[in-house]
Amino acid sequence: MYAAVDLGSNSFRLHIGKHDGEAIRVVKSMREPIRLGAGIDARGSLTEAAMQQALACLQTFRAVLSGYRLEAVRVVGTAALRLARNAAIFMPLAEEALGYPIEIISGEEEGRLIYMGVANALATPGERRLVLDIGGGSTELVLGRGLDIERVESFSVGTVKQSLLFFVDGRIDRTSFEAAILSARSHFEDAAPPYHPQYWRTAYGSSGTIRALAEVISRNKLGDGLLSPQSLDALKHCFIDFGQVANIDMPGLRADRAGTIIGGLAILIALVAELGIDVLVPVDAGLRMGVMWDLYARSMQCDRRDESVRLLAEKFRAETTRGERVAHESAALYSQLKPSADTYVKLLNWSAQLHEVGMVVSQTGYHKHAAYMVENADLPGFTAREQKAMARLIVAQKGNLRKIGEALTDPDFAKAVLALRLAILLMHARIEADFSELKLRMKSRIELDIKRDWVAHHPTVSYWIEKEQEWWEEVGVDFCVRTSA
Repeated sequence: MYAAVDLGSNSFRLHIGKHDGEAIRVVKSMREPIRLGAGIDARGSLTEAAMQQALACLQTFRAVLSGYRLEAVRVVGTAALRLARNAAIFMPLAEEALGYPIEIISGEEEGRLIYMGVANALATPGERRLVLDIGGGSTELVLGRGLDIERVESFSVGTVKQSLLFFVDGRIDRTSFEAAILSARSHFEDAAPPYHPQYWRTAYGSSGTIRALAEVISRNKLGDGLLSPQSLDALKHCFIDFGQVANIDMPGLRADRAGTIIGGLAILIALVAELGIDVLVPVDAGLRMGVMWDLYARSMQCDRRDESVRLLAEKFRAETTRGERVAHESAALYSQLKPSADTYVKLLNWSAQLHEVGMVVSQTGYHKHAAYMVENADLPGFTAREQKAMARLIVAQKGNLRKIGEALTDPDFAKAVLALRLAILLMHARIEADFSELKLRMKSRIELDIKRDWVAHHPTVSYWIEKEQEWWEEVGVDFCVRTSA
């Protein structure tokens, strides 16, 4: 079983699903309308009240999750947590309340996961399609064919902000609606051409907002009954006639959705106009299903992060054989160091493969450029936390260790740094390492046992090992080297 928790700007949601051989079947679903996006104050910070409400919800989710035997759990935060200035304060509290780490994902990664959920739910594998998702704090557009994504973009316009900004105190009138639509169109007009109908066969809407709008239109027999420009316009006029959010009473629309769905409607009207959509097909799949499919793929050794690393290395012309050698030898050294967990095993592998991508910028400071590129690149499948850890490993591959001093307090990270540095040293010295002859330990100090003839046949080795000893000793770690026949 897999669990996906989505900490959205409008609602917190939980899915628990089981792969039945062909599809992932949802066995438990929960939704709490936390309105986290509306809980961001004028300074851009989450209010105390918003945080406390969120923490109470996460404690409830924790109790539910504990009742299932789960193979993997992934928790993702979206637009509100991307924007909140005090997210760093809230996150440790949230992780403690939920009992799982939380990843704040980029808008592009959110779009990819949404598409993954939609694509796996459709029985049209080769179809060219457009997927729209209107969330509480952002809107994603994804163009793809079958399971393959061709283009993804995220826009910082969502139902919460649009509703609060243009329908003040819940008042709904023609002027406010037109202003909300015009504002939304301004976000999409420049980016629209690549998403025009000649590039896709069917347009799908994946968010709860879009499904709710479709339900209201169908239940109230508005326009042609479809998610079309005509029916959306008819619904807009119905809302205007109500005059106030509190007055809205329509079959298919829950009371707790009314306050934000008006902003969602304005965004959707803007999108269908800018993209030239005649009919949008609602689909009951999206981010949470995408997260579970991603977890399933990883369990089947189909980790798309591997592909992201390969493509980045190719893009910046990193020499693949050197990266693969460093990855292999750093893994062997790391295994000798006996880390307490496997947290850095894959991160070390990917960092080794990408350690030279910065050479496209500079032959001397390449480690700094590579670290910046890896931390800030758009790497599908990776979280910001993973990319930051990889960047730290990469910047630590050579030179002094003071630049990552605080990170070395994590013993497993320090061991990963040591393994990477020594693997690179062996490659540069052109030593084909026999790891039965090289012994490496790291506890209170570093102990390295090597063959004497390595030093004799590779004169630079003794120099670089001496430098390595100095750099570790600068950060308070003794480095002892023993040679044997």
